[in-house]
Amino acid sequence: MIWDTRNSTYTFTAQEFPILEKQNWLIHLHYIRKDYEACKAVIKEQLQETQGLCEYAIYVQALIFRLEGNIQESLELFQTCAVLSPQCADNLKQVARSLFLLGKHKAAIEVYNEAAKLNQTDWEICHNLGVCYIYLKQFKKAQEQLHNALHLNRHDLTYIMLGKIHLLEGDLDKAIEIYKKAVEFSPENTELLTTLGLLYLQLGIYQKAFEHLGNALTYDPTNYKAILAAGSMMQTHGDFDVALTKYRVVACAVPESPPLWNNIGMCFFGKKKYVAAISCLKRANYLAPFDWKILYNLGLVHLTMQQYASAFHFLSAAINFQPKMGELYMLLAVALTNLEDPENAKRAYAEAVRLDKCNPLVNLNYAVLLYNQGEKQGALAQYQEMEKKVHLLQDSSSLEFDAEMVDMAQKLGAALQVGEALVWTKPVKDTKSKHRTTSTSKAASLQQPLGSNQALGQAMSSAAAYGKLPSGAGGTSHLTKPPSLPLEPQPTVEAHPNEASAQIREK
Repeated sequence: MIWDTRNSTYTFTAQEFPILEKQNWLIHLHYIRKDYEACKAVIKEQLQETQGLCEYAIYVQALIFRLEGNIQESLELFQTCAVLSPQCADNLKQVARSLFLLGKHKAAIEVYNEAAKLNQTDWEICHNLGVCYIYLKQFKKAQEQLHNALHLNRHDLTYIMLGKIHLLEGDLDKAIEIYKKAVEFSPENTELLTTLGLLYLQLGIYQKAFEHLGNALTYDPTNYKAILAAGSMMQTHGDFDVALTKYRVVACAVPESPPLWNNIGMCFFGKKKYVAAISCLKRANYLAPFDWKILYNLGLVHLTMQQYASAFHFLSAAINFQPKMGELYMLLAVALTNLEDPENAKRAYAEAVRLDKCNPLVNLNYAVLLYNQGEKQGALAQYQEMEKKVHLLQDSSSLEFDAEMVDMAQKLGAALQVGEALVWTKPVKDTKSKHRTTSTSKAASLQQPLGSNQALGQAMSSAAAYGKLPSGAGGTSHLTKPPSLPLEPQPTVEAHPNEASAQIREK
């Protein structure tokens, strides 16, 4: 700096201008072009010239480390930025995000709270606090923070996370209300439309499900989740060929999808192509060995093919993953009966009766086994319990009972001398019924054993799994720090199965 006596002013030489920021524009240019090697070279040069005091260079270096998976190194650099500029909320947000990615959710919450004191109008801070609370299972605090985020600025991702909380709590109605508001706010978001369609599909409201899935496909004809869900609906109503056509499209996009191969297998099962069904289900099982629905379906198909040992193997595995489902124990009992192990079959039936309070076929099958074993008193007790369940189901909704199931119940009632009290004299028919009970059996003389147990099989088809939620990305203005992205939890498999009816013939 030199004093100019003529003009009575100071003049600055070029060498005396501040150099801390002189290459920020070049760093920014390389970063947005994703030329990270060149960006790191410029950053290194800039930090050498400034003796490590250029905040922007350190900030971008930390972003690159995070992209490369070096989360701990990025955390240390963001903490350095926070020391250089303690009043900058963006630095604290990035520190908190790195802590979140390291799984330190409580520490991330503390840093986000500090950032909120510096900027009380930032929706990202409230949103990210809500996501951290979700991981800590503190759903009330999470809802409060997400509602605050929506009050400050409405975003699709916040609606998705709020709906996810209600799904984790098992409240489908509230989740649907949230997603409906989200669709009103963003009617072209295919993720929201698909999720809402899947929820309606899970509740059996097929008209609304088809409407929202159709809208999703209108905006994105290649949306594989919506296609898979639409195919599942068609499969539910017996349109197996149309469903397979849909699944061919999905197979091009996600050829390694377990729900896809599960559904394809059950389409072949519905078409009575059992070998093809087993091949597809085995592939699904290879891709998702811990999915109980796939194991259930494999047991179902093997029962149909009278391969009882294989059926026992897969049904036992399914029970290990889903021990509270009575229907699995019933199918296991059918396999044990045909493997000539009536004692273990009785134990399996007893567990099925204890767990399943609604399905009358469990009691009917148990009654048939007891009758064939000569235990008429036990068979009569199970028959009477079956009648009570049927009365309750008829009072609550319209049902269609399978004709062969009715025939077997009538024969068993006559054999037990309670035929006058039959409840299925006039079966109610409703082709669109959600609860469709199916069963088949080889007919037998009333003077002879009634034959093997009935087997109820609901072919489990997965509509789609909720995939990774969209991230809230944004552009960066010239020489500004790239924004902190809203947090989102890791994708979880939340397949909400749509149940397609299937039949088993036991001889």
